[in-house]
Amino acid sequence: MANRILVVDDAAFMRMMIKDILSKNGFEVVGEAENGAQAVEKYAELKPDLVTMDITMPEKDGIAALKEIKAADAGAKVIMCSAMGQQAMVIDAIQAGAKDFIVKPFQADRVIEAISKVLSS
Repeated sequence: MANRILVVDDAAFMRMMIKDILSKNGFEVVGEAENGAQAVEKYAELKPDLVTMDITMPEKDGIAALKEIKAADAGAKVIMCSAMGQQAMVIDAIQAGAKDFIVKPFQADRVIEAISKVLSS
């Protein structure tokens, strides 16, 4: 069975890019969310194997959503997506329980490497 992934980003274009990389590499994208509040709801509903989570989003940012997801499911596997220059936020996210991070613009091989590593841990 393919690994089930929830893709969270406020930019539809970024979600599409990640979905494209994932589906070409045998992963199943089971849902999408465009903000942290939706991410928390979709995680509870879909129970994905892994979440790719943008950091900067409206309504609820990725770090707040990460903390809520980890509070509900300590075993949640979340990889943060950040733009260059967000190192402080990435550190906050790792301390809050993120398993890894991917830097935008996405490199397909780096995305797959990060996801495969986190899923096998």
